[in-house]
Amino acid sequence: MKKKKEQGRVIGTGERIFNVGMAVLGILISVVALYPIYYVLIASFSRPLYVENGSVMFAIKGFTLESYRQAAAKPGIWMAYANTIFYTVAGVAVNMAFTTTMAYALSKKKLVFRKFFTLLTIFTMWFNAGIIPTYLNFRAFGLLDTRTAIILGFAVNTYNLIIMKSFFEQVPYELEEAAFIDGANHFTVFFKIYLPLSKPALATVGLFYAVNRWNGYFWPMQLLNDETKVPLQVHLKKMIVDRVANAADAALVTPDSLSSPTTVIYAMIIIAIIPMLVVFPFVQKYFKTGLTVGGVKG
Repeated sequence: MKKKKEQGRVIGTGERIFNVGMAVLGILISVVALYPIYYVLIASFSRPLYVENGSVMFAIKGFTLESYRQAAAKPGIWMAYANTIFYTVAGVAVNMAFTTTMAYALSKKKLVFRKFFTLLTIFTMWFNAGIIPTYLNFRAFGLLDTRTAIILGFAVNTYNLIIMKSFFEQVPYELEEAAFIDGANHFTVFFKIYLPLSKPALATVGLFYAVNRWNGYFWPMQLLNDETKVPLQVHLKKMIVDRVANAADAALVTPDSLSSPTTVIYAMIIIAIIPMLVVFPFVQKYFKTGLTVGGVKG
Protein backbone atom coordinates (compact mmCIF):
# COMPACT_ATOMS: atom_id res chain seq x y z
CA MET A 1 0.00 0.00 0.00
CA LYS A 2 1.33 3.37 -0.99
CA LYS A 3 2.06 5.73 1.83
CA LYS A 4 2.70 9.46 1.97
CA LYS A 5 4.40 11.51 4.69
CA GLU A 6 2.48 14.50 5.98
CA GLN A 7 4.05 16.71 8.67
CA GLY A 8 6.24 13.81 9.82
CA ARG A 9 3.38 11.29 9.88
CA VAL A 10 2.91 8.49 7.36
CA ILE A 11 -0.53 8.54 5.72
CA GLY A 12 -1.81 5.48 3.89
CA THR A 13 -3.87 5.42 0.73
CA GLY A 14 -6.97 4.38 2.63
CA GLU A 15 -6.74 7.36 4.94
CA ARG A 16 -6.22 9.73 2.01
CA ILE A 17 -9.31 8.33 0.30
CA PHE A 18 -11.25 8.76 3.54
CA ASN A 19 -10.06 12.38 3.91
CA VAL A 20 -11.03 13.19 0.30
CA GLY A 21 -14.41 11.55 0.78
CA MET A 22 -15.07 13.51 3.96
CA ALA A 23 -14.02 16.74 2.24
CA VAL A 24 -16.42 16.08 -0.64
CA LEU A 25 -19.21 15.19 1.79
CA GLY A 26 -18.52 18.37 3.77
CA ILE A 27 -18.73 20.46 0.60
CA LEU A 28 -22.02 18.84 -0.41
CA ILE A 29 -23.53 19.41 3.03
CA SER A 30 -22.35 23.04 2.97
CA VAL A 31 -23.94 23.57 -0.44
CA VAL A 32 -27.23 22.06 0.71
CA ALA A 33 -27.19 24.20 3.87
CA LEU A 34 -26.13 27.47 2.21
CA TYR A 35 -28.15 27.33 -1.01
CA PRO A 36 -31.48 28.34 0.63
CA ILE A 37 -29.83 31.48 2.02
CA TYR A 38 -28.22 32.16 -1.35
CA TYR A 39 -31.55 31.70 -3.12
CA VAL A 40 -33.33 34.09 -0.77
CA LEU A 41 -30.55 36.62 -1.38
CA ILE A 42 -30.69 36.52 -5.19
CA ALA A 43 -34.51 36.36 -5.18
CA SER A 44 -34.71 39.48 -3.03
CA PHE A 45 -32.79 41.41 -5.73
CA SER A 46 -34.75 39.92 -8.65
CA ARG A 47 -37.98 40.99 -10.32
CA PRO A 48 -41.05 39.16 -8.96
CA LEU A 49 -42.04 37.70 -12.34
CA TYR A 50 -38.80 35.73 -12.57
CA VAL A 51 -39.13 34.59 -8.97
CA GLU A 52 -42.71 33.40 -9.40
CA ASN A 53 -42.07 31.50 -12.64
CA GLY A 54 -38.99 29.74 -11.25
CA SER A 55 -36.41 31.45 -13.48
CA VAL A 56 -34.31 32.51 -10.49
CA MET A 57 -32.11 29.57 -9.60
CA PHE A 58 -28.44 30.53 -9.48
CA ALA A 59 -28.25 34.23 -10.41
CA ILE A 60 -30.17 37.47 -10.05
CA LYS A 61 -32.61 38.18 -12.87
CA GLY A 62 -33.96 41.70 -13.40
CA PHE A 63 -31.94 43.40 -10.67
CA THR A 64 -33.98 45.77 -8.51
CA LEU A 65 -33.83 47.21 -4.99
CA GLU A 66 -37.55 47.88 -4.79
CA SER A 67 -38.18 44.91 -2.48
CA TYR A 68 -35.76 46.40 0.06
CA ARG A 69 -37.39 49.81 -0.25
CA GLN A 70 -40.79 48.23 0.35
CA ALA A 71 -39.45 46.21 3.29
CA ALA A 72 -37.88 49.29 4.89
CA ALA A 73 -41.17 51.18 4.50
CA LYS A 74 -43.29 48.50 6.18
CA PRO A 75 -45.11 49.88 9.24
CA GLY A 76 -43.55 48.70 12.47
CA ILE A 77 -40.50 47.00 10.98
CA TRP A 78 -37.92 49.28 12.59
CA MET A 79 -39.69 49.13 15.94
CA ALA A 80 -39.63 45.34 15.68
CA TYR A 81 -35.96 45.48 14.69
CA ALA A 82 -35.18 47.64 17.73
CA ASN A 83 -37.11 45.23 19.95
CA THR A 84 -35.09 42.29 18.62
CA ILE A 85 -31.82 44.10 19.31
CA PHE A 86 -32.98 44.95 22.82
CA TYR A 87 -34.18 41.42 23.58
CA THR A 88 -30.95 39.97 22.24
CA VAL A 89 -28.55 42.29 24.06
CA ALA A 90 -30.43 42.36 27.37
CA GLY A 91 -31.38 38.70 27.12
CA VAL A 92 -27.84 37.49 26.42
CA ALA A 93 -26.56 39.59 29.33
CA VAL A 94 -29.07 37.90 31.63
CA ASN A 95 -28.33 34.47 30.12
CA MET A 96 -24.60 34.82 30.63
CA ALA A 97 -24.97 36.19 34.16
CA PHE A 98 -27.16 33.28 35.31
CA THR A 99 -25.34 30.59 33.32
CA THR A 100 -21.78 31.50 34.35
CA THR A 101 -22.56 31.95 38.04
CA MET A 102 -24.53 28.71 38.23
CA ALA A 103 -21.85 26.85 36.26
CA TYR A 104 -19.18 28.18 38.62
CA ALA A 105 -21.09 26.94 41.64
CA LEU A 106 -21.74 23.49 40.12
CA SER A 107 -18.06 23.14 39.14
CA LYS A 108 -17.01 23.29 42.80
CA LYS A 109 -16.55 19.80 44.23
CA LYS A 110 -17.01 21.20 47.74
CA LEU A 111 -20.54 22.39 46.96
CA VAL A 112 -23.02 20.75 49.32
CA PHE A 113 -25.44 18.45 47.42
CA ARG A 114 -23.49 19.15 44.22
CA LYS A 115 -24.49 15.88 42.54
CA PHE A 116 -28.14 16.42 43.43
CA PHE A 117 -28.22 19.92 41.93
CA THR A 118 -26.35 18.72 38.85
CA LEU A 119 -28.75 15.83 38.26
CA LEU A 120 -31.71 18.12 38.89
CA THR A 121 -30.38 20.51 36.27
CA ILE A 122 -29.67 17.80 33.69
CA PHE A 123 -33.15 16.36 34.32
CA THR A 124 -34.66 19.46 32.70
CA MET A 125 -32.97 18.58 29.40
CA TRP A 126 -35.37 15.66 28.91
CA PHE A 127 -38.39 16.61 30.96
CA ASN A 128 -40.16 19.95 31.23
CA ALA A 129 -43.59 21.23 32.12
CA GLY A 130 -44.74 21.71 28.53
CA ILE A 131 -46.11 24.69 26.64
CA ILE A 132 -49.45 25.16 28.42
CA PRO A 133 -48.14 24.90 32.04
CA THR A 134 -45.28 27.24 31.12
CA TYR A 135 -47.75 29.75 29.71
CA LEU A 136 -49.90 29.46 32.84
CA ASN A 137 -46.82 30.18 34.96
CA PHE A 138 -46.16 33.37 33.02
CA ARG A 139 -49.78 34.38 33.49
CA ALA A 140 -49.72 33.56 37.21
CA PHE A 141 -46.71 35.84 37.70
CA GLY A 142 -48.38 38.65 35.74
CA LEU A 143 -45.74 38.57 33.00
CA LEU A 144 -48.00 38.36 29.96
CA ASP A 145 -47.39 41.11 27.40
CA THR A 146 -44.25 42.32 29.19
CA ARG A 147 -40.66 42.61 28.04
CA THR A 148 -39.58 41.09 31.35
CA ALA A 149 -41.12 37.77 30.35
CA ILE A 150 -38.97 37.57 27.23
CA ILE A 151 -35.74 38.60 28.96
CA LEU A 152 -35.99 36.77 32.29
CA GLY A 153 -38.29 33.92 31.33
CA PHE A 154 -35.58 31.91 29.58
CA ALA A 155 -32.49 32.81 31.56
CA VAL A 156 -30.66 29.45 31.48
CA ASN A 157 -30.25 26.77 28.85
CA THR A 158 -29.09 23.47 30.35
CA TYR A 159 -26.85 22.51 27.42
CA ASN A 160 -25.04 25.85 27.57
CA LEU A 161 -24.76 25.51 31.33
CA ILE A 162 -23.03 22.14 30.94
CA ILE A 163 -20.55 23.64 28.46
CA MET A 164 -19.63 26.39 30.92
CA LYS A 165 -19.47 23.97 33.84
CA SER A 166 -17.15 21.64 31.90
CA PHE A 167 -14.88 24.52 30.97
CA PHE A 168 -14.70 25.86 34.51
CA GLU A 169 -13.70 22.40 35.72
CA GLN A 170 -10.63 22.52 33.44
CA VAL A 171 -9.27 25.66 35.16
CA PRO A 172 -6.26 24.59 37.29
CA TYR A 173 -7.19 24.44 40.94
CA GLU A 174 -3.73 25.79 41.84
CA LEU A 175 -4.69 29.22 40.46
CA GLU A 176 -7.78 29.31 42.63
CA GLU A 177 -5.89 28.07 45.69
CA ALA A 178 -3.17 30.70 45.25
CA ALA A 179 -5.82 33.42 44.99
CA PHE A 180 -7.51 32.27 48.19
CA ILE A 181 -4.15 32.25 49.99
CA ASP A 182 -3.68 35.88 48.90
CA GLY A 183 -7.01 36.78 50.49
CA ALA A 184 -9.31 36.60 47.49
CA ASN A 185 -12.94 35.49 47.82
CA HIS A 186 -15.13 33.58 45.36
CA PHE A 187 -16.26 36.78 43.62
CA THR A 188 -12.67 37.80 42.99
CA VAL A 189 -11.71 34.32 41.80
CA PHE A 190 -14.74 34.20 39.50
CA PHE A 191 -14.19 37.60 37.88
CA LYS A 192 -10.38 37.73 37.91
CA ILE A 193 -9.48 34.12 37.10
CA TYR A 194 -12.34 32.06 35.71
CA LEU A 195 -13.93 34.54 33.32
CA PRO A 196 -10.65 35.75 31.72
CA LEU A 197 -9.55 32.14 31.18
CA SER A 198 -12.92 31.10 29.73
CA LYS A 199 -13.14 33.30 26.65
CA PRO A 200 -13.64 30.38 24.22
CA ALA A 201 -16.54 28.98 26.25
CA LEU A 202 -18.01 32.43 26.86
CA ALA A 203 -17.90 33.24 23.15
CA THR A 204 -19.47 29.90 22.21
CA VAL A 205 -22.24 30.02 24.77
CA GLY A 206 -22.83 33.70 24.08
CA LEU A 207 -23.22 32.96 20.38
CA PHE A 208 -25.69 30.15 21.09
CA TYR A 209 -27.75 32.45 23.27
CA ALA A 210 -27.55 35.34 20.79
CA VAL A 211 -28.72 33.23 17.84
CA ASN A 212 -31.54 31.76 19.92
CA ARG A 213 -32.62 35.20 21.12
CA TRP A 214 -32.38 36.77 17.66
CA ASN A 215 -34.33 34.00 15.91
CA GLY A 216 -36.83 33.33 18.68
CA TYR A 217 -40.44 33.92 17.76
CA PHE A 218 -42.63 31.22 19.36
CA TRP A 219 -42.72 32.47 22.94
CA PRO A 220 -42.71 36.17 22.01
CA MET A 221 -45.66 35.38 19.73
CA GLN A 222 -47.49 33.64 22.60
CA LEU A 223 -46.67 36.12 25.35
CA LEU A 224 -46.80 39.51 23.60
CA ASN A 225 -49.95 41.19 22.33
CA ASP A 226 -48.73 44.76 22.01
CA GLU A 227 -47.48 45.31 18.46
CA THR A 228 -44.90 47.80 19.73
CA LYS A 229 -43.20 45.05 21.78
CA VAL A 230 -42.97 42.19 19.28
CA PRO A 231 -39.54 41.30 17.82
CA LEU A 232 -38.66 41.18 14.14
CA GLN A 233 -39.20 37.43 13.77
CA VAL A 234 -42.81 37.69 14.96
CA HIS A 235 -43.35 40.61 12.60
CA LEU A 236 -41.88 38.57 9.75
CA LYS A 237 -43.99 35.52 10.58
CA LYS A 238 -47.16 37.61 10.41
CA MET A 239 -46.10 38.84 6.98
CA ILE A 240 -45.58 35.24 5.81
CA VAL A 241 -48.99 34.20 7.16
CA ASP A 242 -50.63 37.16 5.41
CA ARG A 243 -48.80 36.27 2.21
CA VAL A 244 -50.08 32.67 2.34
CA ALA A 245 -53.61 33.86 3.13
CA ASN A 246 -53.50 36.16 0.11
CA ALA A 247 -51.62 33.85 -2.23
CA ALA A 248 -53.83 34.75 -5.18
CA ASP A 249 -52.99 38.46 -4.87
CA ALA A 250 -49.31 37.69 -4.36
CA ALA A 251 -49.22 35.77 -7.64
CA LEU A 252 -50.60 38.72 -9.63
CA VAL A 253 -47.30 40.05 -10.90
CA THR A 254 -46.49 41.48 -14.32
CA PRO A 255 -43.24 42.01 -16.25
CA ASP A 256 -43.30 45.58 -14.96
CA SER A 257 -43.67 44.65 -11.29
CA LEU A 258 -40.62 45.58 -9.23
CA SER A 259 -41.70 43.93 -6.01
CA SER A 260 -44.22 41.48 -4.60
CA PRO A 261 -45.15 40.19 -1.13
CA THR A 262 -42.80 37.24 -1.71
CA THR A 263 -39.74 39.29 -2.68
CA VAL A 264 -40.41 41.77 0.13
CA ILE A 265 -40.42 38.88 2.60
CA TYR A 266 -37.14 37.65 1.12
CA ALA A 267 -35.67 41.13 1.57
CA MET A 268 -36.79 41.20 5.20
CA ILE A 269 -35.21 37.79 5.80
CA ILE A 270 -31.88 39.08 4.50
CA ILE A 271 -32.18 42.20 6.65
CA ALA A 272 -32.94 40.00 9.66
CA ILE A 273 -29.92 37.69 9.31
CA ILE A 274 -27.30 40.37 8.58
CA PRO A 275 -26.41 41.07 12.26
CA MET A 276 -25.72 37.38 12.99
CA LEU A 277 -23.60 37.10 9.83
CA VAL A 278 -21.59 40.12 10.96
CA VAL A 279 -21.07 38.87 14.52
CA PHE A 280 -20.14 35.27 13.71
CA PRO A 281 -16.67 35.93 12.18
CA PHE A 282 -15.57 37.66 15.38
CA VAL A 283 -16.41 34.69 17.61
CA GLN A 284 -15.85 31.73 15.30
CA LYS A 285 -12.15 31.47 16.28
CA TYR A 286 -13.31 30.56 19.80
CA PHE A 287 -16.13 28.32 18.62
CA LYS A 288 -14.22 25.06 18.13
CA THR A 289 -12.43 25.20 21.48
CA GLY A 290 -15.52 26.24 23.39
CA LEU A 291 -17.75 23.62 21.83
CA THR A 292 -15.22 20.77 22.15
CA VAL A 293 -14.79 21.28 25.88
CA GLY A 294 -18.54 20.72 26.28
CA GLY A 295 -17.91 17.07 25.53
CA VAL A 296 -15.50 16.66 28.43
CA LYS A 297 -17.03 14.57 31.17
CA GLY A 298 -17.42 16.42 34.43
